[in-house]
Amino acid sequence: MTTLLDELTALEQEAFDALNTVTDLTALTEWKSRFIGKQGRLTRLSRSLGTLPVAERPLAGQRVNSLREQLEAAFAATKERLEAQAIAAELAAERIDITMPGRRPAVGYVHLTNQILRQVQQIFAEMGFQVWESPEVEYDAFNFSLLNFPDDHPARDMQDTFYVEMPAGAPSVLLRTHTSPGQIHAMRKNAPNPLRVLIPGKVYRNEQVTVRSEMMFHQFEFLAVGRRVTMADLKGTLSFFAERMFGPGTQVRLRPSYFPFTEPSAEMDVTCFLCGGKGCRICKYAGWLEIGGCGMVHPNVLRNGGYDPAEFSGFAGGFGPERVAMLKYGIDDIRWFYSGDQRFVEQFG
Repeated sequence: MTTLLDELTALEQEAFDALNTVTDLTALTEWKSRFIGKQGRLTRLSRSLGTLPVAERPLAGQRVNSLREQLEAAFAATKERLEAQAIAAELAAERIDITMPGRRPAVGYVHLTNQILRQVQQIFAEMGFQVWESPEVEYDAFNFSLLNFPDDHPARDMQDTFYVEMPAGAPSVLLRTHTSPGQIHAMRKNAPNPLRVLIPGKVYRNEQVTVRSEMMFHQFEFLAVGRRVTMADLKGTLSFFAERMFGPGTQVRLRPSYFPFTEPSAEMDVTCFLCGGKGCRICKYAGWLEIGGCGMVHPNVLRNGGYDPAEFSGFAGGFGPERVAMLKYGIDDIRWFYSGDQRFVEQFG
């Protein structure tokens, strides 16, 4: 006849044999429920202690408690071992091999427009020009009137303008259409002393966006004022700039033109840097590329800036860095500059 002690011995052997086959925490949880849980076999056997004769109960009770302590200790040890194995396996799966080359982080690039502006600033700095910051939101007077554009002047129509809505009676305010208003600010700040300044920045015009025009683009304006400044000084400045920007041997040609704030005025051409002036598709087989306008500062503008045109003279000019970049790198669409396409920016990184 099988006694309670015999069943406990058999349970002990079976429990330890089953525990030796457990390989993960899920199986261990099932083992615990099966043998030492609230509904486990050992718990059910312990409930039969009350059916034993009084003399046998102490020994049987000790055996039950001893076996429970052994099984719980074995369970705890196995759980600790399996948890350590799980952590080791996870670390091995996520291990970083520090002997492999690292991944280079993505870095930003200086935009092509800013690259050109930096080159321009460096070139003009070599000739003694200082960068002058001028506001993008400007009074109409500084953008037009003080630059010799009267209210009814037809040249205003050449620069279709974004005006700012202002209260009744307030001065007319606009987004500057060119960097030339900076000339008045710079002259009024420095007059009657000589000055040489470079005025870079954004300008805005209400133009249809095409491959050759944008409603927002950049310009850089240069201005020199002093005594006995001549057109020859302007030509020498432009020649130095052209050779430094487009390469040694680049020649400059001035063609008569008209700007309200300069007199005389000229368009500036440089020899095509691709064909050396022989004629190609980029220069339309003319051998020359137009890059901007220039001229001697108009006496009215000098006067509005605080200089006496009887004693002082000056020259000024303005170019678009996007146009310089398009000519220099053969870019056929100005919309690429502000498309946000990373592939375009990375070409010039």
